[in-house]
Amino acid sequence: MIAVVAVNYTTMRNNFKNYCDLATDHGEAVIVTRKSGRNVVVMSIDRYNEMEKEIQNARYLAKLGHAFAQLHEGKGQPHELIED
Repeated sequence: MIAVVAVNYTTMRNNFKNYCDLATDHGEAVIVTRKSGRNVVVMSIDRYNEMEKEIQNARYLAKLGHAFAQLHEGKGQPHELIED
C-alpha cells in the first residue's frame, strides 16, 4: 500500500523539493489540494509506471475473460493455424 500525504498548494510550492523527495525516495503519493477543488497527485515515475502497467494488465485480463465467456457460450469458431 502506498503512503499518502495531503498538502495545500502553497505548502507544496514552498517545500517543493521536500515533497518531491517524499515521492521519489519514500514512495509516497502527495495530494496537492487546491481552492478550485481540482486537486493533483505527485508521485514518482516508477510508481506511475507500475500503476499504468497494472491498468494495462487489468484491461488485458478483462478481454481474456470476455473471450473465454464467449467460448463457453459456444460462440467460438475453429480455425486452421497459419504457418509462415
